[in-house]
Amino acid sequence: MRKKNILNLIKYHAEKNDGAFRNEAYSIARYFDANGDQQLAEYIMALLSGTNTFVPQDNEQNFPFLTKISLSGGALPLPTPIKNDILGIINSIGHNAGINKFLFEGEPGTGKTETAKQVARILERELFAVDFENVIDSKLGQTSKNIVTIFKELKELPHPEKMIVLFDEIDAIALDRINSNDLREMGRVTSSVLKGLDSLSASTILIATTNLYIKFDKALVRRFDSTINFNRYSRNDLIEVAESILNDFLVKFKFAGRNMRLFKKIISLMDEMPYPGELKNIIKTSLAFSDPNNEFDYLKKLYESIDSKNKKTDLKYLQREGFSVRDMEMLTGISKSQISRDLRG
Repeated sequence: MRKKNILNLIKYHAEKNDGAFRNEAYSIARYFDANGDQQLAEYIMALLSGTNTFVPQDNEQNFPFLTKISLSGGALPLPTPIKNDILGIINSIGHNAGINKFLFEGEPGTGKTETAKQVARILERELFAVDFENVIDSKLGQTSKNIVTIFKELKELPHPEKMIVLFDEIDAIALDRINSNDLREMGRVTSSVLKGLDSLSASTILIATTNLYIKFDKALVRRFDSTINFNRYSRNDLIEVAESILNDFLVKFKFAGRNMRLFKKIISLMDEMPYPGELKNIIKTSLAFSDPNNEFDYLKKLYESIDSKNKKTDLKYLQREGFSVRDMEMLTGISKSQISRDLRG
C-alpha cells in the first residue's frame, strides 16, 4: 500500500465521494489479502459491508511472543512413511476430534519446520511461531513467567481455527528436568510448559519440533497426541529427494541442462547421504556457482563438492567409478576423443 492510497481515502472522505472512497478501500483490502494479511482484508470488507464480524489483532503489539511465519517456498519431499503420518495429522485436524498437539522429532535438515509450513498451507491456515529468544530470560523465574504468558496469549487468540502455532525447537525450554544443571529453574520452566499444554484449547493446533528428542522430559512427550519421527529416510529415499530438489531448482535456473542419470550417479557416490536440508544446500550451491554458459557445469561443481578423493581429472579413476566417456567429458571438460585415446593408452 502506498501513501497515495491513504491520501485518496482522506480526499474522497472530505469530498463525500462515497463511491470513490469505497473503491479505494476495496483496493486496499485486496492489497492486504494479496500480501498475506487476510484477517485485516476481511475486516475492511466487513466494515464496508456493514457487518463487523471481528476486529483484527496486531500480534506484534498484543502478542509479543508470537511471530507470523511466511508460508512461501516449497515443502521438502518426504518418504512414504512420514508422508502418511502427516496425512493422518491433517485428517485428524479435519475430524475435530480434539487431537491437536503434535511433536516432530528428528535430526536437523529432515524437514520438520518445512512440513509444519506445508500443513498450514494445506489447511489454509496462518502459521505463528513462538519466539523463544524473547522467552528465555536470565532473570530467575522470568522464563517460567514468560511461558505462562505465552499460553495466556494462545487462549486469547481471536480465531484459533484459522491458524497453527509452532513451537520450533521446543527443547530450548523443555529439556529433561532431571538432567538439567539448574534443577529448580529448569523444573519450574518445564512444569509451566506441562501446565500450559494441559490447558490448551482443543481448537488450537500446536506443532512442536525438536532435534534433541532423546533428552526430552518424558512427561512432556506424553502431553503430545502424536510424535512423528523424521529420521526415517532410506538411501533410496534420499536419492529420490535429491532428484525432486533438482527438478524444482531447474525451473529457476533456466540455463542449466537436465541430465538426471548423471546427477543420480554423482549423488549415489556419497558415502553417507545427508538429509534433505543439506542436500538442498549442496545442489543449490552447485547451480549458483556454475558457469551460465555451460549447461552442465553444475554437475561438475556437484561432483567436486562430494568427491573426497578429488580425482576428477583421473580418467582411469572415473572409469572405475562407472562414468561413461560422455560423463567424463562433462565432468572434466576434456573432449570425448581425447578421453578415449587416453583411456586406451
